[in-house]
Amino acid sequence: MNSKTLRNLSLAVGTTALLVGCNGLGKMIKKQATITYDVKPNPLEMHGDSVGFTITGKYPAKVFAKKATVTVSPIVKFAGGEKALKPVVLVGEKATGSGQKISYTTGGTFSYTSEKFAYEPGMKVATVELKAQGAVKKKTRDFTPVKIGDGTIITPLLVRNDEKGIYAADAFVKSTPVNQTANIYYVVNKSDVRASELKSDEVKNLDKFITENINNPWYEFKDINVSAYASPDGEQSLNAHLAEERAKSGSKAMMNEFKKNKNKDQKFGKEESNYVTKTTAEDWDGFKSLMEGSAIADKDLILRVLTMYTDLDQREKEIKNLSKTYTEVSDKILPKLRRSVLTVNVNKKSRTDEQITKLTTTFPDSLSVEEMLYGANLTNDVNTKVAIYTAAEKKYPTDWRTSNNLGVALLMTNKVTEAGEAFKRAEVNANGNAIVMNHLGIIAAKAGDRKKAMEYYDKAGSAGKEVNYNKGILNVRDGKYGDAVTNFGEYKGFNKALAELLNGNGGAVNTTIDATSEKDMAISFYLKAVAAARNNNAAEVINNLKAAIEKDGSLKAAAKDDAEFIKLRENADFKGLTN
Repeated sequence: MNSKTLRNLSLAVGTTALLVGCNGLGKMIKKQATITYDVKPNPLEMHGDSVGFTITGKYPAKVFAKKATVTVSPIVKFAGGEKALKPVVLVGEKATGSGQKISYTTGGTFSYTSEKFAYEPGMKVATVELKAQGAVKKKTRDFTPVKIGDGTIITPLLVRNDEKGIYAADAFVKSTPVNQTANIYYVVNKSDVRASELKSDEVKNLDKFITENINNPWYEFKDINVSAYASPDGEQSLNAHLAEERAKSGSKAMMNEFKKNKNKDQKFGKEESNYVTKTTAEDWDGFKSLMEGSAIADKDLILRVLTMYTDLDQREKEIKNLSKTYTEVSDKILPKLRRSVLTVNVNKKSRTDEQITKLTTTFPDSLSVEEMLYGANLTNDVNTKVAIYTAAEKKYPTDWRTSNNLGVALLMTNKVTEAGEAFKRAEVNANGNAIVMNHLGIIAAKAGDRKKAMEYYDKAGSAGKEVNYNKGILNVRDGKYGDAVTNFGEYKGFNKALAELLNGNGGAVNTTIDATSEKDMAISFYLKAVAAARNNNAAEVINNLKAAIEKDGSLKAAAKDDAEFIKLRENADFKGLTN
């Protein structure tokens, strides 16, 4: 190569117009050329699992030799290795071979986009160097490597793997209605209770229930409803009076049954205040119901009369006109409508919270599955929950909720393998339940299989907002930051703030974090420092980093090498915090 050619091959790169001559060629070239470059992003930035960058450069006029070829090879160097990326070839306007043309007369620009390469842990403090080799015909020379990138932003890795499990709900109730009902029937136009009516099976069963349970502490006697009716025949005013009298006689009969209990301390049922009465002068609803279930001739015709006439007297007249049929109605239907319906409203109480709490840890086998699932909700201690759900699954192994809830509790103790096994047992009995699908997704995500995890989450869509939150974590890992913001939804806190930052809305970080209890976590202050660094607010960076490091000393080393703070590495306050 002649002196001119060498001079035109000299390579210089650097945002500060660093000059790199042809050192090592045996002579110094006094006239050196420079090119300017821009690297985006700078520092490098992890996106999903990968890193990549773009370089643009510019040669001035009368520098690049017409027959020269320069091969520029980026090298990523990091602790534990280095990675050579595909080169870019620059060619003079008269050079043979393919490449990006650079004019000698006017100069020119070139661009380079690296292939995406997998991020490795050591790349946090990686550097990117450009190695260049110039050639004219068969003669080549290597130039001194130039560093163009320093560090990799790995902020997405801050995402918290706090996937949300869902406890299957119990069906425990504090009390269960065990109401008892008996009918007392009356003779037409009468309201007195016949002795024979008090000997019916219905009344006997009601008496037995009262006798056996009136003093039982598990039974809460609330009130007594007496609904009295008259049949829809005869004068309406008479029927209204009959219904009122039947309500009184029915209440009195019921009161006498309660008074058989000689316990003076037991007053329920013995006082009028316990009774709630209701009267229906003409029971047309009951008439219609009985007619519909009967085999009486002209049944359909009678039912049509009920819809055709709203006037009650006209209804009765039209039905009575069906003389033969009306005789059958009088014998089979109307007597059943002359009645008082006596209902004792009682709640059977369940065990108290205190009793259930004690039994869950002493005699869990004495509890129903609903009581065990409910009892686990009465404690905030996750290890106690694990013990309760373990006992519940042992006694009720075919109820998917026991295995599912055990898995959630195990997840909370970071026993991922055991949790996964519990969720698989739940799956056997859950018949594709969406809640279980969510948990299988969590296990797949923690195993690093994001594709499988998302498939499970899609199946779990109806399980609740927790599923979308879990999807949001995957979105961050996949570099889909807008989707993450959407899926985190109403959940505030660290992960959503991180997604907002990565999606270009760093201004939302403080507000989103401060809206939750996560605002006092060390990592939350650290994220606020990152947001401040992107906003070039050094004072806020220092304040937040100080708070973060005070809460978690390991963040000192993290911040020192974090490329998010590369502009502050010569800041005295920053160095004081991180050194």
